[in-house]
Amino acid sequence: MLSTDDIRFFVAIAAANTLAAAARALDVTPPAVSQRLQGIEQRLGVQLVIRSARRLTLTDEGELLLLRGRALLDGAAELVDALQARRGTITGHLKILAPLGFGRRYIAPAIAAFRSRHPDVSVDLELSDRLGRAAAGSWDIMIHIGVLKDSVLQLQRLASNERYLCASPAYLKRRGAPVSPRDLRGHDCIALRENEEDVTLWRFSRQRAGSAPEVVRIEPTLSSNDGEVVKAWALADCGLIVRSEWDVAEDLAAGQLVRVLSNHRLPPADVVALLNPGRGGRARRTQAFLGSLRAGLSPPPWRADISKSVR
Repeated sequence: MLSTDDIRFFVAIAAANTLAAAARALDVTPPAVSQRLQGIEQRLGVQLVIRSARRLTLTDEGELLLLRGRALLDGAAELVDALQARRGTITGHLKILAPLGFGRRYIAPAIAAFRSRHPDVSVDLELSDRLGRAAAGSWDIMIHIGVLKDSVLQLQRLASNERYLCASPAYLKRRGAPVSPRDLRGHDCIALRENEEDVTLWRFSRQRAGSAPEVVRIEPTLSSNDGEVVKAWALADCGLIVRSEWDVAEDLAAGQLVRVLSNHRLPPADVVALLNPGRGGRARRTQAFLGSLRAGLSPPPWRADISKSVR
C-alpha cells in the first residue's frame, strides 16, 4: 500500500513544523504536499497528521508510521550499504550540517576531497549558525564547535580548538592591555551571541595548576550573532573579543590581532561531530567521511598559524 518513497515523504513531513516548511524541504508547492498526504491517508484509511494554521501534529497512527517507517528505511539503507561493501564501494547520500564560517573554510573542502575518492556518494551541506533548530530527522552528521548541553546523540571528537581573548594592536595601544580578567570591566568588550550561551560571562582559569578560576561579567559595547561581524569589529579597533583559535589564527599570525591574557585559559571549544542514529550513523559512508575529515584536521591546521604568533 505504501512505497518507500511514500515513507520518505512522510518522514520529511514529520520533520517539518508546517506544510509550508515541508514544501520547502521537498522543493514542491504546499498544495502538492497536502494532496499527496491526503492520498496516503486515504489509502491507509487513517488520519496521520492534525493540521493547524501554526503547526503539524502527528496522530498516534502518524507516530507509529514515523517510527516503523524510519526503521524500515534505515534497514533498507543498511542492506544496500552491506551489499555495496561486498564489492568495496561506498555509496548513498549524506546530509551534513555545519557552522557557517567553519563549514566554508574546512568542511566544504573536506567534502570535495571526499567526493573525489568516493564519487558514488552524494552530499548535501547546509551551513547555518542556528543548527540547534534543525529538525531531528533531517540530517546525518552535524558539526558542532563548543560546549554541548545535554545530548543523547552519538558524538565523535574531530579536533581540539581553544578560545582566545584578542584585540587589535591599535586598540591595545590606545587603551592598554589588560593584565588580569578584572581589568576587562574597564575595557570595550564585544560579545558573540551563539549556542544559547551566557555570552556576557567570561570564564578564565590560570595556566598553572591549583589556581582558582576567575569569572568576569562583561557589559558589551557591541554584540552580534555573526562571528564575522564580531571579528571585523575587533579588526576595526573597536574592542576585545573571545574567538575560536581556528577563526583568528591567520589574523594573529599576520599581526592584525594580538592575543591578550595569554597566561589565562578560556573554556575550550572542541570540534565534534554529532551522529543521528536514525539516519544511518553506522553507515560506511558516514564513517568513511568522518575518518577522512578527522585525518584532515589532525593536527588541527590552524595550529600552524597559531605557532607563528606566539609571543
